[in-house]
Amino acid sequence: MKQRIDPSAHRVAAGAAPRLPSLGESLARVAERFSGLGALGLVVIDAQPLAEIERDYGYEAYCRALGSLGALTESLVQDRLSGEEMLVTGETGRYELIVLLFRSPADAEFYRAEIPLFVEGLGEALSRHGHRVVYPYCRKAPIFGLGYTGTLRNPHFGAATQLRAALEEAREDARLDARIEARRRRKQLTGIVLAGEITSVYEPIVDVATKTVFGYEALARGPEGSDFHSPTSLFHAAESEGLVFELDCLCRRSGIDGAEGLPAGTKLFLNVRPTTIHDPNFRPEALIRTLSRCRLSPSDVVFEISEQESIRSFDVFREVRDEYGKLGFQFALDDTGAGYASLQSVIELEPEFIKVDRAFVQGIDQDPARQTLLRALSSVASEIGARIIGEGLDTLEELETLAALGIPFGQGWLFGKPTPLRAA
Repeated sequence: MKQRIDPSAHRVAAGAAPRLPSLGESLARVAERFSGLGALGLVVIDAQPLAEIERDYGYEAYCRALGSLGALTESLVQDRLSGEEMLVTGETGRYELIVLLFRSPADAEFYRAEIPLFVEGLGEALSRHGHRVVYPYCRKAPIFGLGYTGTLRNPHFGAATQLRAALEEAREDARLDARIEARRRRKQLTGIVLAGEITSVYEPIVDVATKTVFGYEALARGPEGSDFHSPTSLFHAAESEGLVFELDCLCRRSGIDGAEGLPAGTKLFLNVRPTTIHDPNFRPEALIRTLSRCRLSPSDVVFEISEQESIRSFDVFREVRDEYGKLGFQFALDDTGAGYASLQSVIELEPEFIKVDRAFVQGIDQDPARQTLLRALSSVASEIGARIIGEGLDTLEELETLAALGIPFGQGWLFGKPTPLRAA
Protein backbone atom coordinates (compact mmCIF):
# COMPACT_ATOMS: atom_id res chain seq x y z
CA MET A 1 0.00 0.00 0.00
CA LYS A 2 1.36 3.39 -0.99
CA GLN A 3 2.29 5.79 1.80
CA ARG A 4 0.77 9.27 1.51
CA ILE A 5 2.35 12.26 3.15
CA ASP A 6 0.25 13.70 5.95
CA PRO A 7 1.45 17.31 6.32
CA SER A 8 -0.31 17.72 9.64
CA ALA A 9 1.79 14.93 11.14
CA HIS A 10 5.12 16.62 10.57
CA ARG A 11 5.59 20.26 11.52
CA VAL A 12 8.64 22.25 12.46
CA ALA A 13 6.77 24.39 14.94
CA ALA A 14 3.35 25.94 15.44
CA GLY A 15 2.35 27.74 12.27
CA ALA A 16 5.38 26.47 10.35
CA ALA A 17 5.44 24.74 6.99
CA PRO A 18 4.81 20.99 6.76
CA ARG A 19 7.89 18.86 7.41
CA LEU A 20 8.63 15.54 5.78
CA PRO A 21 9.73 12.57 7.89
CA SER A 22 13.47 12.00 7.93
CA LEU A 23 15.29 8.86 6.89
CA GLY A 24 16.39 8.37 10.49
CA GLU A 25 12.80 8.46 11.73
CA SER A 26 11.76 5.96 9.06
CA LEU A 27 14.82 3.70 9.15
CA ALA A 28 13.23 0.84 11.11
CA ARG A 29 10.30 0.63 8.73
CA VAL A 30 12.52 0.92 5.66
CA ALA A 31 14.81 -1.86 6.91
CA GLU A 32 11.83 -4.08 7.67
CA ARG A 33 10.30 -3.65 4.22
CA PHE A 34 13.69 -4.04 2.52
CA SER A 35 14.33 -7.30 4.33
CA GLY A 36 10.79 -8.54 3.76
CA LEU A 37 10.73 -7.87 0.01
CA GLY A 38 14.36 -8.66 -0.73
CA ALA A 39 14.94 -5.58 -2.88
CA LEU A 40 14.74 -1.80 -2.76
CA GLY A 41 14.88 1.05 -5.25
CA LEU A 42 15.67 4.62 -4.31
CA VAL A 43 15.88 8.02 -5.95
CA VAL A 44 17.92 10.85 -4.45
CA ILE A 45 17.09 14.49 -5.16
CA ASP A 46 20.09 16.69 -4.41
CA ALA A 47 18.47 19.76 -2.83
CA GLN A 48 21.72 21.66 -2.28
CA PRO A 49 20.24 24.78 -3.99
CA LEU A 50 17.99 25.16 -0.93
CA ALA A 51 21.03 25.71 1.30
CA GLU A 52 21.14 29.30 0.05
CA ILE A 53 17.57 29.84 1.25
CA GLU A 54 18.39 28.60 4.75
CA ARG A 55 21.51 30.78 4.86
CA ASP A 56 19.72 33.94 3.73
CA TYR A 57 16.20 33.50 5.15
CA GLY A 58 16.47 30.96 7.95
CA TYR A 59 15.41 27.42 8.74
CA GLU A 60 11.66 28.01 8.47
CA ALA A 61 12.03 29.36 4.93
CA TYR A 62 14.19 26.38 4.03
CA CYS A 63 11.55 23.99 5.37
CA ARG A 64 8.87 25.69 3.30
CA ALA A 65 10.95 25.36 0.16
CA LEU A 66 11.74 21.74 0.99
CA GLY A 67 8.03 21.14 1.55
CA SER A 68 7.30 22.59 -1.90
CA LEU A 69 9.91 20.30 -3.42
CA GLY A 70 8.37 17.38 -1.57
CA ALA A 71 4.87 18.25 -2.80
CA LEU A 72 6.06 18.43 -6.40
CA THR A 73 7.84 15.09 -6.04
CA GLU A 74 4.91 13.42 -4.30
CA SER A 75 2.57 14.59 -7.04
CA LEU A 76 4.73 12.93 -9.66
CA VAL A 77 5.05 9.77 -7.55
CA GLN A 78 1.27 9.49 -7.44
CA ASP A 79 0.93 10.12 -11.18
CA ARG A 80 3.70 7.82 -12.38
CA LEU A 81 3.98 4.99 -9.84
CA SER A 82 1.48 2.52 -8.43
CA GLY A 83 3.09 0.63 -5.59
CA GLU A 84 4.49 1.30 -2.15
CA GLU A 85 6.66 4.40 -1.97
CA MET A 86 8.00 6.53 0.85
CA LEU A 87 9.28 10.10 0.61
CA VAL A 88 11.75 11.21 3.28
CA THR A 89 14.43 13.80 3.88
CA GLY A 90 18.05 12.72 4.05
CA GLU A 91 20.39 12.36 6.97
CA THR A 92 20.98 15.28 9.32
CA GLY A 93 22.97 18.02 7.63
CA ARG A 94 22.22 16.84 4.09
CA TYR A 95 20.09 18.86 1.70
CA GLU A 96 18.28 16.05 -0.06
CA LEU A 97 15.02 14.21 -0.56
CA ILE A 98 14.84 10.45 -0.98
CA VAL A 99 12.10 8.46 -2.69
CA LEU A 100 12.14 4.86 -1.43
CA LEU A 101 10.56 2.35 -3.79
CA PHE A 102 9.49 -1.02 -2.42
CA ARG A 103 9.11 -3.77 -5.03
CA SER A 104 9.80 -7.48 -5.21
CA PRO A 105 13.04 -8.48 -6.97
CA ALA A 106 10.79 -10.47 -9.32
CA ASP A 107 9.55 -7.15 -10.75
CA ALA A 108 12.61 -6.75 -12.96
CA GLU A 109 10.84 -4.43 -15.41
CA PHE A 110 10.21 -1.93 -12.63
CA TYR A 111 13.88 -1.71 -11.67
CA ARG A 112 15.10 -1.82 -15.26
CA ALA A 113 12.64 0.55 -16.97
CA GLU A 114 10.08 2.19 -14.67
CA ILE A 115 12.54 3.81 -12.26
CA PRO A 116 14.58 5.44 -15.08
CA LEU A 117 11.35 6.68 -16.70
CA PHE A 118 10.15 8.10 -13.39
CA VAL A 119 13.48 9.88 -12.87
CA GLU A 120 13.32 11.29 -16.38
CA GLY A 121 9.81 12.63 -15.74
CA LEU A 122 10.88 14.05 -12.38
CA GLY A 123 13.80 15.82 -14.03
CA GLU A 124 11.49 17.40 -16.60
CA ALA A 125 9.07 18.52 -13.87
CA LEU A 126 11.87 20.07 -11.83
CA SER A 127 13.21 21.84 -14.89
CA ARG A 128 9.79 23.33 -15.67
CA HIS A 129 8.59 24.08 -12.15
CA GLY A 130 11.74 24.25 -10.01
CA HIS A 131 11.51 28.04 -9.84
CA ARG A 132 8.23 27.67 -7.93
CA VAL A 133 10.00 25.62 -5.27
CA VAL A 134 12.34 28.47 -4.37
CA TYR A 135 9.83 31.31 -4.82
CA PRO A 136 9.79 33.93 -3.33
CA TYR A 137 13.26 33.46 -1.85
CA CYS A 138 15.29 33.08 -5.05
CA ARG A 139 14.85 34.35 -8.57
CA LYS A 140 17.44 32.02 -10.05
CA ALA A 141 16.09 28.70 -11.36
CA PRO A 142 17.66 25.91 -9.27
CA ILE A 143 19.36 22.80 -10.61
CA PHE A 144 18.38 19.70 -8.63
CA GLY A 145 20.59 16.71 -9.38
CA LEU A 146 18.89 13.30 -9.56
CA GLY A 147 20.38 9.90 -8.87
CA TYR A 148 18.87 6.44 -8.53
CA THR A 149 19.75 2.84 -7.92
CA GLY A 150 18.25 -0.51 -7.05
CA THR A 151 19.72 -3.07 -4.68
CA LEU A 152 19.04 -6.68 -3.68
CA ARG A 153 18.92 -7.63 -0.01
CA ASN A 154 22.02 -9.54 1.08
CA PRO A 155 21.45 -11.08 4.53
CA HIS A 156 25.22 -11.20 5.09
CA PHE A 157 25.05 -7.43 5.71
CA GLY A 158 22.79 -5.36 7.88
CA ALA A 159 19.91 -3.68 6.07
CA ALA A 160 21.15 -0.25 7.21
CA THR A 161 24.63 -0.98 5.83
CA GLN A 162 23.21 -1.87 2.43
CA LEU A 163 20.92 1.13 2.46
CA ARG A 164 23.85 3.44 3.20
CA ALA A 165 25.86 1.99 0.31
CA ALA A 166 22.91 2.37 -2.07
CA LEU A 167 22.43 5.97 -0.98
CA GLU A 168 26.07 6.81 -1.65
CA GLU A 169 25.78 5.34 -5.12
CA ALA A 170 22.65 7.37 -5.86
CA ARG A 171 24.20 10.53 -4.39
CA GLU A 172 27.22 10.19 -6.64
CA ASP A 173 24.82 9.75 -9.55
CA ALA A 174 22.93 12.90 -8.47
CA ARG A 175 26.11 14.99 -8.25
CA LEU A 176 27.10 13.89 -11.74
CA ASP A 177 23.59 14.61 -13.02
CA ALA A 178 23.73 18.16 -11.61
CA ARG A 179 27.04 18.81 -13.37
CA ILE A 180 25.71 17.43 -16.64
CA GLU A 181 22.53 19.51 -16.35
CA ALA A 182 24.54 22.67 -15.64
CA ARG A 183 26.70 21.96 -18.68
CA ARG A 184 23.61 21.34 -20.83
CA ARG A 185 22.07 24.63 -19.77
CA ARG A 186 25.34 26.46 -20.37
CA LYS A 187 25.55 25.11 -23.92
CA GLN A 188 21.89 25.88 -24.53
CA LEU A 189 22.29 29.48 -23.35
CA THR A 190 25.44 30.00 -25.41
CA GLY A 191 23.62 28.65 -28.45
CA ILE A 192 20.70 31.01 -27.89
CA VAL A 193 23.01 34.03 -27.67
CA LEU A 194 25.11 33.01 -30.69
CA ALA A 195 22.02 32.34 -32.81
CA GLY A 196 20.27 35.50 -31.63
CA GLU A 197 17.21 33.51 -30.57
CA ILE A 198 15.68 36.34 -28.57
CA THR A 199 12.29 37.81 -29.37
CA SER A 200 10.39 40.66 -27.76
CA VAL A 201 6.86 41.16 -26.55
CA TYR A 202 5.43 44.52 -25.62
CA GLU A 203 3.37 45.54 -22.60
CA PRO A 204 1.24 48.67 -22.96
CA ILE A 205 1.73 51.69 -20.73
CA VAL A 206 -1.55 53.57 -20.51
CA ASP A 207 -2.50 57.18 -19.83
CA VAL A 208 -4.62 56.87 -16.69
CA ALA A 209 -6.87 59.82 -17.52
CA THR A 210 -7.63 59.07 -21.18
CA LYS A 211 -7.20 55.25 -21.08
CA THR A 212 -5.11 55.49 -24.28
CA VAL A 213 -1.76 53.82 -24.94
CA PHE A 214 1.15 56.11 -24.13
CA GLY A 215 3.92 53.62 -24.83
CA TYR A 216 5.09 50.01 -24.78
CA GLU A 217 7.75 48.32 -22.68
CA ALA A 218 9.82 45.80 -24.65
CA LEU A 219 10.22 42.53 -22.73
CA ALA A 220 12.71 39.91 -23.88
CA ARG A 221 11.79 36.25 -24.32
CA GLY A 222 13.98 33.25 -25.01
CA PRO A 223 12.87 30.34 -27.22
CA GLU A 224 9.38 29.04 -26.43
CA GLY A 225 9.49 25.80 -24.45
CA SER A 226 13.15 26.17 -23.46
CA ASP A 227 14.63 26.57 -19.98
CA PHE A 228 15.31 30.20 -20.86
CA HIS A 229 11.98 31.50 -22.10
CA SER A 230 11.60 33.97 -19.22
CA PRO A 231 13.95 36.98 -18.96
CA THR A 232 14.62 36.14 -15.32
CA SER A 233 16.01 32.71 -16.15
CA LEU A 234 17.89 34.15 -19.12
CA PHE A 235 19.74 36.80 -17.16
CA HIS A 236 20.41 34.71 -14.06
CA ALA A 237 22.01 32.06 -16.26
CA ALA A 238 23.90 34.74 -18.19
CA GLU A 239 25.32 36.12 -14.94
CA SER A 240 26.64 32.67 -14.04
CA GLU A 241 28.20 32.22 -17.48
CA GLY A 242 29.57 35.73 -17.96
CA LEU A 243 27.26 36.47 -20.91
CA VAL A 244 25.25 39.35 -19.46
CA PHE A 245 26.85 41.96 -21.69
CA GLU A 246 26.13 40.01 -24.88
CA LEU A 247 22.61 39.06 -23.81
CA ASP A 248 21.71 42.62 -22.87
CA CYS A 249 22.86 43.86 -26.26
CA LEU A 250 20.85 41.14 -27.99
CA CYS A 251 17.68 41.93 -26.00
CA ARG A 252 18.00 45.63 -26.74
CA ARG A 253 18.42 44.95 -30.47
CA SER A 254 15.39 42.63 -30.44
CA GLY A 255 13.31 45.26 -28.65
CA ILE A 256 14.12 47.84 -31.31
CA ASP A 257 13.69 45.50 -34.27
CA GLY A 258 10.30 44.30 -33.03
CA ALA A 259 9.09 47.88 -32.65
CA GLU A 260 9.53 48.79 -36.31
CA GLY A 261 6.57 50.88 -37.34
CA LEU A 262 5.71 51.98 -33.80
CA PRO A 263 2.69 54.33 -34.01
CA ALA A 264 3.72 57.98 -34.14
CA GLY A 265 3.89 59.64 -30.75
CA THR A 266 4.14 56.31 -28.89
CA LYS A 267 7.10 55.74 -26.57
CA LEU A 268 9.27 52.62 -26.66
CA PHE A 269 10.59 51.69 -23.20
CA LEU A 270 13.83 49.66 -23.45
CA ASN A 271 15.37 47.94 -20.44
CA VAL A 272 19.10 48.59 -20.18
CA ARG A 273 21.60 47.66 -17.51
CA PRO A 274 23.92 50.30 -16.05
CA THR A 275 26.90 48.47 -17.61
CA THR A 276 25.31 48.94 -21.04
CA ILE A 277 26.80 52.42 -21.23
CA HIS A 278 30.17 50.75 -21.89
CA ASP A 279 28.86 48.84 -24.93
CA PRO A 280 30.42 50.30 -28.14
CA ASN A 281 27.18 49.52 -29.99
CA PHE A 282 25.30 51.65 -27.47
CA ARG A 283 27.11 54.79 -28.52
CA PRO A 284 24.76 57.44 -29.96
CA GLU A 285 25.86 57.12 -33.60
CA ALA A 286 25.39 53.34 -33.80
CA LEU A 287 22.15 53.45 -31.85
CA ILE A 288 20.63 56.17 -34.02
CA ARG A 289 21.50 54.18 -37.15
CA THR A 290 19.69 51.16 -35.70
CA LEU A 291 16.67 53.27 -34.80
CA SER A 292 16.56 54.86 -38.25
CA ARG A 293 16.52 51.44 -39.88
CA CYS A 294 13.39 50.66 -37.84
CA ARG A 295 11.80 54.04 -38.59
CA LEU A 296 12.28 55.25 -35.03
CA SER A 297 13.88 58.38 -33.62
CA PRO A 298 15.63 59.12 -30.31
CA SER A 299 12.56 60.98 -29.05
CA ASP A 300 10.59 57.71 -29.31
CA VAL A 301 12.86 55.89 -26.86
CA VAL A 302 12.91 55.75 -23.06
CA PHE A 303 15.74 53.80 -21.42
CA GLU A 304 14.62 51.93 -18.30
CA ILE A 305 17.30 51.55 -15.63
CA SER A 306 16.43 48.91 -13.06
CA GLU A 307 16.51 50.07 -9.45
CA GLN A 308 17.50 46.52 -8.51
CA GLU A 309 20.83 46.88 -10.31
CA SER A 310 23.41 49.10 -8.68
CA ILE A 311 24.95 52.08 -10.43
CA ARG A 312 28.59 52.26 -9.43
CA SER A 313 29.11 55.90 -10.29
CA PHE A 314 26.25 58.36 -10.49
CA ASP A 315 28.65 60.99 -11.86
CA VAL A 316 29.59 58.83 -14.86
CA PHE A 317 25.99 57.82 -15.44
CA ARG A 318 24.78 61.41 -15.33
CA GLU A 319 27.29 62.32 -18.05
CA VAL A 320 25.90 59.58 -20.27
CA ARG A 321 22.31 60.56 -19.45
CA ASP A 322 23.03 64.18 -20.37
CA GLU A 323 24.71 63.14 -23.62
CA TYR A 324 21.72 61.08 -24.68
CA GLY A 325 19.25 63.60 -23.35
CA LYS A 326 20.58 66.23 -25.75
CA LEU A 327 19.72 63.86 -28.61
CA GLY A 328 16.13 63.38 -27.44
CA PHE A 329 16.37 60.14 -25.47
CA GLN A 330 14.65 59.93 -22.08
CA PHE A 331 15.24 57.81 -18.99
CA ALA A 332 13.02 55.93 -16.57
CA LEU A 333 13.98 54.52 -13.19
CA ASP A 334 12.42 51.05 -13.01
CA ASP A 335 11.36 49.07 -9.91
CA THR A 336 11.42 52.16 -7.71
CA GLY A 337 10.86 51.04 -4.14
CA ALA A 338 12.24 47.53 -4.71
CA GLY A 339 15.88 48.51 -4.29
CA TYR A 340 17.73 49.71 -1.24
CA ALA A 341 18.66 53.12 -2.61
CA SER A 342 15.44 54.26 -4.28
CA LEU A 343 15.36 57.85 -3.12
CA GLN A 344 19.05 58.39 -3.79
CA SER A 345 18.64 57.05 -7.33
CA VAL A 346 15.64 59.29 -7.97
CA ILE A 347 17.48 62.37 -6.74
CA GLU A 348 20.82 61.57 -8.40
CA LEU A 349 19.46 60.55 -11.81
CA GLU A 350 16.46 62.90 -12.11
CA PRO A 351 14.77 60.62 -14.66
CA GLU A 352 11.88 61.72 -16.83
CA PHE A 353 9.82 58.76 -15.59
CA ILE A 354 9.65 56.93 -12.26
CA LYS A 355 8.19 53.43 -12.46
CA VAL A 356 6.83 52.41 -9.06
CA ASP A 357 7.29 48.73 -8.25
CA ARG A 358 4.16 46.55 -8.35
CA ALA A 359 4.54 45.81 -4.63
CA PHE A 360 3.41 49.38 -3.90
CA VAL A 361 0.58 49.40 -6.45
CA GLN A 362 -1.21 46.09 -6.00
CA GLY A 363 -4.08 46.50 -3.55
CA ILE A 364 -3.50 50.25 -3.29
CA ASP A 365 -7.26 50.91 -3.43
CA GLN A 366 -7.59 49.23 -0.02
CA ASP A 367 -4.34 50.37 1.58
CA PRO A 368 -4.05 53.95 2.93
CA ALA A 369 -0.34 53.44 3.67
CA ARG A 370 0.41 52.67 0.02
CA GLN A 371 -1.63 55.67 -1.02
CA THR A 372 0.32 57.93 1.33
CA LEU A 373 3.63 56.58 0.03
CA LEU A 374 2.65 57.08 -3.60
CA ARG A 375 1.36 60.57 -2.86
CA ALA A 376 4.73 61.47 -1.30
CA LEU A 377 6.66 60.01 -4.23
CA SER A 378 4.42 61.94 -6.61
CA SER A 379 5.39 65.13 -4.81
CA VAL A 380 9.09 64.31 -5.23
CA ALA A 381 8.51 63.53 -8.91
CA SER A 382 6.86 66.91 -9.45
CA GLU A 383 9.86 68.67 -7.90
CA ILE A 384 12.29 67.09 -10.38
CA GLY A 385 9.98 67.18 -13.40
CA ALA A 386 9.39 63.43 -13.55
CA ARG A 387 6.19 61.52 -14.23
CA ILE A 388 5.14 58.37 -12.40
CA ILE A 389 4.13 55.04 -13.92
CA GLY A 390 2.40 52.60 -11.58
CA GLU A 391 3.39 49.00 -12.39
CA GLY A 392 1.44 45.80 -11.80
CA LEU A 393 -2.11 47.07 -12.25
CA ASP A 394 -4.59 44.21 -12.11
CA THR A 395 -7.94 45.80 -11.23
CA LEU A 396 -10.08 48.78 -12.19
CA GLU A 397 -10.15 49.81 -8.53
CA GLU A 398 -6.36 50.15 -8.51
CA LEU A 399 -6.52 52.19 -11.72
CA GLU A 400 -9.18 54.50 -10.28
CA THR A 401 -7.09 55.01 -7.16
CA LEU A 402 -4.06 56.01 -9.27
CA ALA A 403 -6.27 58.51 -11.09
CA ALA A 404 -7.49 59.95 -7.78
CA LEU A 405 -3.87 60.32 -6.63
CA GLY A 406 -2.93 62.15 -9.82
CA ILE A 407 -0.63 59.41 -11.12
CA PRO A 408 -0.44 59.93 -14.90
CA PHE A 409 0.41 56.44 -16.19
CA GLY A 410 -0.24 52.81 -15.39
CA GLN A 411 1.00 49.44 -16.59
CA GLY A 412 -0.14 45.89 -15.94
CA TRP A 413 -2.20 42.93 -17.08
CA LEU A 414 -5.34 45.00 -16.59
CA PHE A 415 -4.55 46.39 -20.04
CA GLY A 416 -3.58 43.05 -21.56
CA LYS A 417 -0.68 40.61 -21.45
CA PRO A 418 2.53 41.38 -23.34
CA THR A 419 2.33 40.43 -27.03
CA PRO A 420 4.35 41.03 -30.20
CA LEU A 421 3.79 44.64 -31.19
CA ARG A 422 1.94 43.86 -34.40
CA ALA A 423 -0.67 42.04 -32.28
CA ALA A 424 -0.59 44.49 -29.38
